[in-house]
Amino acid sequence: MQPSIPRQSAHEHGIHRAENDARLSAELASVIGGARRRAVRDGDRQIDTAHLLHSLLESDPEARIAVGDGPQLARLLGYLVQRSIGYGLRWQSGVEDSGAVPVPADPSVKETAGFSPLAATAMEYACERAARHGGPARAADLLAAILVDRQARAVEVLGRAGIEPREVLARLDGVRGSDAAH
Repeated sequence: MQPSIPRQSAHEHGIHRAENDARLSAELASVIGGARRRAVRDGDRQIDTAHLLHSLLESDPEARIAVGDGPQLARLLGYLVQRSIGYGLRWQSGVEDSGAVPVPADPSVKETAGFSPLAATAMEYACERAARHGGPARAADLLAAILVDRQARAVEVLGRAGIEPREVLARLDGVRGSDAAH
């Protein structure tokens, strides 16, 4: 069975990939590319919020600061790494969709191709959050967006690592507030 996540260029598949979305900063486009590669490598059919979280933590120092450091971060990264060898195997048979947040209904929104419904919604929310602050979506916007739905896989992994999503959101809002002050 072939994964539904495109391996070739967007032009070869006729799909506008999220990495090419002008609403995203270069750093966030890189994060999404990393999540896409991780999903393909893990044999997952879609990029989910845990893929996004893992890529955020690998790529973005601001995301690591917001999550916190020390033993909790090490435990979180351990869970995310274990995903393909046991921890997340039960996820491979299902689609990440809690039903709590509506999936974008606009059929012209093609940049969410290859994402789970929750990850697609998080991408849209990150862009909306960034637009309210006058810029392209950054890694911090996506991190905040994936923490909104308590049933997201990323939130589940954070909880198992002993990290409270509300505290992460509060730290992100503090960072965003300090950015606005400058």
